[in-house]
Amino acid sequence: MSRRSPSARLFVAVDPPEPVALELAAWARSAARQLHSCAHGAQPALRVLDAELLHVTVCFLGERPVAEIPALAGELADCERPAVQLSLGAPLWLPPRRPRALAIELHDKGDTLAAIQAEVAARLEPAEQDERDHAAARAARRLRPRRFHPHITLARMRAEAGRHRRRSASERVGRSLPPTPALSFAPDELVLYRSWLSPEGANYEALSAFPIG
Repeated sequence: MSRRSPSARLFVAVDPPEPVALELAAWARSAARQLHSCAHGAQPALRVLDAELLHVTVCFLGERPVAEIPALAGELADCERPAVQLSLGAPLWLPPRRPRALAIELHDKGDTLAAIQAEVAARLEPAEQDERDHAAARAARRLRPRRFHPHITLARMRAEAGRHRRRSASERVGRSLPPTPALSFAPDELVLYRSWLSPEGANYEALSAFPIG
């Protein structure tokens, strides 16, 4: 009986600079306090992410064999990586119908990051022969072209918050969220990350990074 090769949960992202990440985390804490004050003493529904975890997902790769990581990094190195200019937009509850996370949308000047995303997805989709493997097939479906909506997730609804509570919380705070910071930034690297999941949340390990611009 063959042994399944070890796998890693991977994604490609760009990161906001530290001052922007810190200001975004502060904004999210303010939004979380507002949500808590509307809940009349109930447990806070939002878990705000640490500033160092904030990123813009370019492409989620899912579970991929560890042995593929050098080849994936090589494909990223060959991608076109022109300079990108992003600016913060409005807050978003994701997904809209059953919100589980609070995010801020990003305006992608010239759709440059969208063009990078399209090339990354095309290059890193699992090879056709791997479609027989269910995990690879699921990852391939996630990578197939769809409209790219860049955003930064800032906070997640706690697991114990039920669907009705998540919806009512997002509706209450959606009417009175603090203004989002008027910031723009130019990410300087395209990064291949490995995600490590634990009961306390996810941690991200940068495996390879390639300069943008």
